[in-house]
Amino acid sequence: MAKAPVLTPQADDFPRWYQDLINKAELADNGPVRGTMVIRPYGYGLWERMQQEMDARIKEAGAQNAYFPLFIPQSYLTREAEHVEGFAPELAVVTHGGGKELEEPVVVRPTSETIINDYFSKWVQSYRDLPLLINQWANVVRWEMRPRVFLRTSEFLWQEGHTAHATYEDARDYAAHIHRNVYGDFMTNVLGIDVVLGRKTAKERFAGAINTLTLEGMMGDGKALQMGTSHELGTNFAKAFNTSYLSKEGQQELVWQTSWGVSTRMVGGLIMSHGDDNGLRVPPRLAHVQVVVMAIKGDEAVAKVRELGDRLKAAGIRVHVDDRVDTPFGRRAVDWELKGVPVRVEIGPRDLENGTAMLARRIPGGKEPVQIEALADLLPKVLDEDQAQLLRESRERRESRTTDVATVEAAAEAALAGGWARIPWAVLGPEGEAKLAEQAVTVRCLVTEDGSVPDTDDAPGNLAIVARSY
Repeated sequence: MAKAPVLTPQADDFPRWYQDLINKAELADNGPVRGTMVIRPYGYGLWERMQQEMDARIKEAGAQNAYFPLFIPQSYLTREAEHVEGFAPELAVVTHGGGKELEEPVVVRPTSETIINDYFSKWVQSYRDLPLLINQWANVVRWEMRPRVFLRTSEFLWQEGHTAHATYEDARDYAAHIHRNVYGDFMTNVLGIDVVLGRKTAKERFAGAINTLTLEGMMGDGKALQMGTSHELGTNFAKAFNTSYLSKEGQQELVWQTSWGVSTRMVGGLIMSHGDDNGLRVPPRLAHVQVVVMAIKGDEAVAKVRELGDRLKAAGIRVHVDDRVDTPFGRRAVDWELKGVPVRVEIGPRDLENGTAMLARRIPGGKEPVQIEALADLLPKVLDEDQAQLLRESRERRESRTTDVATVEAAAEAALAGGWARIPWAVLGPEGEAKLAEQAVTVRCLVTEDGSVPDTDDAPGNLAIVARSY
């Protein structure tokens, strides 16, 4: 394995390791305004792959992409009292434009339930217009007091889905479908993160929702990260914006709604779940560069890696050809190691004589010589093995660091020690949840005894997953 430049070891200072890695792997920089970020090309490539994978799943679920304005009249947010109260501390408000004071201040989009409902109320007239399934890829602004790149920034990128349905059951089932079959499938099978799917408590619920479903991942330091959410909005926004339809029976009925989203926070989750002291490790199914083919030195090696790169691309592998022989090989190898590219194929003059290449695997580590002619058949199998290893490691970490407890004190102790606790919700309850909050420990979600998502907050046998979080 190539020797990486010094990163702060995870065991010494996990937050510092995280920031070191973002900088040295050239993922992002801090923006000029506090809480903003500049996503560099390699980091943005990770987000683009996330977009592609997610967008395909969202469209498979029947939603269509649209776009809504960045600026929202401030009066829109006040129509749903719980919603505006929940977002008030995070709002960025514009009071002047074109050198003049605006007649009405406008809010820079923190989320789009209000403005989208204003248009849903125009577009939905009859039961024939339902379900209405809309998604948008956009940026949002939520003024962040304690920013951290990718995890908590004042401006971030995301997708937000918004739907309207004829019945509560249709909305409930669609929110659950997004939660499980869109988000859950992507995070497990592409990101390689063994997320827990659960239900938020009333205290942690999205402002204006009647139910919030969440996906929680355990990071390398044992803290939890909320990776995505799917909300049942009931008829709260429909009442505020008079979003109604004429039923088959000729009655005016309010629509039932959902909203759901994931963001560039997933890039942070990727780093903290799979990264090690040598840098990032990118799951092969996500990687926009799955294999880098490197010429060590010599014109013949350069010609060979270019030819091999074309052959591997034709085989459906996402390949980058590194033929920069004027840059020291060791430096280049270290850079790719930091960036977490799953496989390096290294070819030099001696390798050419033997018809071999050196295969370096980032995820399990190690190098071995392989026949160049065998690479097109071998690499897909290697990439599948490495994808499975990351998911297995994620699952093993979560299972080994989750403790079953019977008291609020034991739950707090387990979380503060760098793990998760699982405690009966009937034992914890809202009072215990409030006590945990005093120690910066939260209930991440509720699950059933078999690990599935509960139908209600207080269903018998509900278990609370308790942890510190980002």
